Amino acid sequence: MKTIYNKEAPKPVGPYSQAVKSGDLLFISGTLPLDPKTGNLVEGDIETLTKRTLENIKIILEGEKLSFNNLVKVNIFIKNMADFSKINSVYEKYFKDHLPARAVVEVSNLPKNSLIEIEAVASYED
Repeated sequence: MKTIYNKEAPKPVGPYSQAVKSGDLLFISGTLPLDPKTGNLVEGDIETLTKRTLENIKIILEGEKLSFNNLVKVNIFIKNMADFSKINSVYEKYFKDHLPARAVVEVSNLPKNSLIEIEAVASYED
């Protein structure tokens, strides 16, 4: 097992790793729409927040020489299920030919009062 830390991605907001490699899998922790330079939540609509969150995941993936095509499972936590279609409109731009398994769950609150958090599992296999 190996702890993954990419200095280009936002620092975790608690006592956890950005990701952990175990065997052929990479477990990416819940990721928020944080500005990688400041560590602050970005401002904007749910589309902007979704894009920033996915870009933060992309940084972690690329640090491991992986891409969205390597993702096998994605969990999305949102504060308002009414944002589902707006989130999907951004999400589908990142997943063209490959659609990993996915869940979307509405929650009452998220760290830093974020509107969205995404966690993912990637495979190092092709």
